[in-house]
Amino acid sequence: MDRNSSLLDAALGLDYRSEQSATAGAQLILIEDCVETSGAFVIHHMVKRLLCSRIHSGSIIFVALSYPFSHYDRILRKLGCNLMAHRDNKRFFFTDMLMMECPGEDKGNAADDRLMELYGKIQSAVEAVSSDHLRNCIIIIDDLSLLEVATNGASNDVLNFLHYCHTLPAELDFRLVVLNHEDIYAELGRPLLLQIEYLTDILIKVEPLATGLAADVHGQLTVINRKAQGLMNGSVRNFHFKLKENGIECFFPGT
Repeated sequence: MDRNSSLLDAALGLDYRSEQSATAGAQLILIEDCVETSGAFVIHHMVKRLLCSRIHSGSIIFVALSYPFSHYDRILRKLGCNLMAHRDNKRFFFTDMLMMECPGEDKGNAADDRLMELYGKIQSAVEAVSSDHLRNCIIIIDDLSLLEVATNGASNDVLNFLHYCHTLPAELDFRLVVLNHEDIYAELGRPLLLQIEYLTDILIKVEPLATGLAADVHGQLTVINRKAQGLMNGSVRNFHFKLKENGIECFFPGT
C-alpha cells in the first residue's frame, strides 16, 4: 500500500492487505466539500483502490452528474488505473446522467420517474455484479447536489432514492459513496443534508486549512467513522493532505 495514502485508507476501511481488513455489510459514506476545497480526489482514490486491489476483487457502479467518462478516465490513468479496461471487463459500470432533467408542469412525478429510471439502471448493474460473484461493490454518486438540482429540488424523492440504493445488495460488502457540496446549503437551509448525515456511517469533511493557504498543504480531512469496531462512539481522524500528479499524500499536522 502506498504509504502516502495509508492514513486515508485506514480511516475509510480500504486497507485491502488482508481479508480481515475489509468492512462487511452496507455502508453509507458521505463526502462533504466546499467551493474552496474539492473532495473529488477522495472518489478518485477510492475508485483506484477497489479496482486495482490484488486481494479483493470488486466493482464500481458510478453515477456521474458532474463530468463525462473521459474526465474520470483521464484522471485515473494518471493514478495508474485504466477505467476503459475495467469498463470492458464489467468491473466499472458508468451511468452518464449529465443530461438528466425533469421537465413539465408536474415536476414531482417527473422527478420520481427519473429517479426510478436511474434506480433501475443501478439495480441491473448490481445484479450483474452479484452474478459474477464479486465480493466488493461501491455505488458512487458524483454529485448529490446536482441530482437535487436535476429533480428541481425534490429533496424527499432524492432521499428516498438514497434509501433504496442503500438497501440494494445485502449479500455484498457494499458501500454507497455520495459527494455533496456543503456550502450550497448555506442560504437554503440544510434539511436534506442533515437527514443524510444522520444516516451516514462514515462522514468525510474536506476543508481548507483553518490557518489559510499554504504551498505544501492543500487542505484538511476529518473522517468520522460512527461504526468503528470496538469504539462505542466511533472514531474521529484529522489529517492534512497534499494533492500530487499521481496521487495524494496524507499526514498529521506538524509532521
